[in-house]
Amino acid sequence: MGDYVLFYGKDTNHTKYRQLFDEKVAGDESNPTKRYDQLQVETGETRALTRDEKRGVSSIPPGARQFQLTDLTSNTGGGKSSEGYTFRGRDYVPPYGRGWSTGEQGRARLNRANRVVSTGARLMFRRFLDDFPAFTLSNIWSDAAITPDMRYVVQTHPTVIERCVLMTTDPGDLVLDPTCGSGTTATVAEQWGRRWITIDTSRVALALARIRIMGARYLFYLLKDSRDGQIKEAEIGRIIPSTEPTYGNIRQGFVYERVPHVTLKSIANNAEIDVIYDAYQEKMEPVRAQLNKAVKKTWEEWQIPHEAEEGWSSEAKDLHAQWWQLRTARQKEIDASIAAKAEPEYLYDKPYEDNKKVRVAGPFTVESLSPHRTLGVDENDELIDAVAEGKAGCAPGQSFEQMILENLKTAGVQQAHKEDKIDFFSLTPWPGHYICAEGRYFEGDEEKGKEKRAGIFIGPEFGTVSRPDLVAAAREAGDAGFEVLVACAFNYDARSTEFSKLGAIPVLKARMNADLHMADDLKNTGKGNL
Repeated sequence: MGDYVLFYGKDTNHTKYRQLFDEKVAGDESNPTKRYDQLQVETGETRALTRDEKRGVSSIPPGARQFQLTDLTSNTGGGKSSEGYTFRGRDYVPPYGRGWSTGEQGRARLNRANRVVSTGARLMFRRFLDDFPAFTLSNIWSDAAITPDMRYVVQTHPTVIERCVLMTTDPGDLVLDPTCGSGTTATVAEQWGRRWITIDTSRVALALARIRIMGARYLFYLLKDSRDGQIKEAEIGRIIPSTEPTYGNIRQGFVYERVPHVTLKSIANNAEIDVIYDAYQEKMEPVRAQLNKAVKKTWEEWQIPHEAEEGWSSEAKDLHAQWWQLRTARQKEIDASIAAKAEPEYLYDKPYEDNKKVRVAGPFTVESLSPHRTLGVDENDELIDAVAEGKAGCAPGQSFEQMILENLKTAGVQQAHKEDKIDFFSLTPWPGHYICAEGRYFEGDEEKGKEKRAGIFIGPEFGTVSRPDLVAAAREAGDAGFEVLVACAFNYDARSTEFSKLGAIPVLKARMNADLHMADDLKNTGKGNL
């Protein structure tokens, strides 16, 4: 049993794809780690993995590295690449029809990096598990089978949406979900710094989504276009931090974790290996010569044993320990150079977090087009549009504005504090461009309170009130001598939330309940609808 995700685009030139990776874990049957069946311990000695180590029952010794042996030849067709090569005093020739995977200089660097291994008649390349400790995420997402914390009957597992968003978009891109449900897509898009639009026909679904997004706390990721991001990038790449000015532009992306992708070619082309090797040879060769003299041997570098023999003198044992100390330090420095010079693979699902910040959702609006407008035709094939005629959702012979004013007079306006509720004792029409009514109320109780005049501004029946609308209405209210502006609307845009006063005119924004759209159908009493 399974579901399928279809990925398509109208134009391949505008279709992007970001590869996601998973971590290679020893003993995990779903990971491609079975081939890494050899182990190199910290001293440099090698052995095969035990059965328990392969299964993950027993852990790998600290400092040890898993590796596999791969062919050092390829189907090159012969020529110069098939010439003989001397390794540790023995000549090797590639099999018929094959050639060395890299040239003579490259093979020398592989040897200096301790990556060439003899298996009798063949030379092999030692490939470590941590050369590329990740593998391409396959099309089997077994970790997304059961949706946790179901909020909605058709809720999708967040991991599925998350991977789709991460693979096909970058920070700042726009994500559209025309089937909102409980808002998983919008939540995931908000979490990963994408802009979003989501749509649904159910007010229940939209209410769930709004609560879910507004109540969530998100991680804050280091922006590449920030000073902290520049410092982190320099730390990862072992370079001097950039001095370019930063603007906090999310479209530049985050600072992502990355893994090295070491290949045979990257090692063969790494000239720094020669520099490190030659620098250590100047120190190691005199020690090797003294050790050979002390134990009466003519050992080459690869012949020196890992353990000192019991019959050696204390001088020979000291020289042996000194040589292996230099040999281990050289290997560590070469391995670090290999990892640093390798091309990195970015882990787009693992940006670096800034634990000093807590992020919540940015401003967003909820716009309503309900009830859905159904257009019919009359006997002359002319469109009949009840909404355009001001009849939808209102009582017979009653306009939308009249219905809102009736509810406003009945229910009043509840402000932040319970005692600050506004109850109008008078509401009369006003012939303004934005102001449609004059409301009178007492500030405080009726006996001692001061009477105030309020200009009433009613937003569109199907739409959102913007900040310019409020500014224009406040100016008109000031010119007409009103002391306060009361704006009634189903939705306000994000910028209008910061607008609360124009000169001496306070602007009170009343949010109307969406049920007013269907006032007649629900037979409301008016008390709880505004």
